[in-house]
Amino acid sequence: MAPHSPVPVELSDAGAAASPAAYVLIPCDNRMLGHHPFHVLGKKYADAVHDVARCLPLIVPTSGNADVDAYLELADGVLLTGSPANVHPSHFGQAVHDPSLPLDVERDAVTLPLVRRVIERGIPLLAICRGLQEINVALGGSLHQAVHSVPGRIDHRARNPDDVEVQYGLAHPIDVVPGGQLERIVGQRRFEVNSVHGQGIDRIAAGLQAEAHAPDGQIEAVRIVAHPGFALALQWHPEWRAAGDPVSSRIFAAFGAACRAWRRQALHQAA
Repeated sequence: MAPHSPVPVELSDAGAAASPAAYVLIPCDNRMLGHHPFHVLGKKYADAVHDVARCLPLIVPTSGNADVDAYLELADGVLLTGSPANVHPSHFGQAVHDPSLPLDVERDAVTLPLVRRVIERGIPLLAICRGLQEINVALGGSLHQAVHSVPGRIDHRARNPDDVEVQYGLAHPIDVVPGGQLERIVGQRRFEVNSVHGQGIDRIAAGLQAEAHAPDGQIEAVRIVAHPGFALALQWHPEWRAAGDPVSSRIFAAFGAACRAWRRQALHQAA
């Protein structure tokens, strides 16, 4: 696919119903269920893409010889999801801090180079939780493997993993950087978010700009500076009941609008 011209971030597109279908690539996790390996995707991510962003989710395997470039020929957007598994710390020069926590090296092998290719092409990109961490690592940044052990930081982990309503309940406010992409999308400089992560950004990659912070200073959102369009990564989980939350709805609506704009431009170039 030939490179696109920069596609501006659209907060909405009133003609979405008449727009061509846009496909959003969603790389899967790898997990053992019993004695068998499975590709796994949380239903809430696909639902948010379909029901709120109004795009078609296209699930991408992340084991074996995944042909990233072939998938990107189909893509109008990419969503990097959260996951129980962490990015392997060897990618940012550290040893494993807690061997009891899950890792997914097969996903790493696909998503880290995928991030760099998506930026090169300018494809709309939304990243959530682990997805934010993947972007930071892919561009040369590092992570705190245990944010709660860092002096001055609060415990950002789920408060009750056994009660999903509490787990994804609002946990703390975030302060949004004035004039950034996130503020333009949500129209607010402070709002409450959930908090379900143990890891987080330590050294921010040179190609990223912080877009929001938690009260303890932990980075909660970034944008990719070199990306010409929608390129936002969030540490919290906006996909959780996205249709019923105004902030989450605006984020997914803007992402969907960017994906449809990408599709329209691709069809125009092919005509």
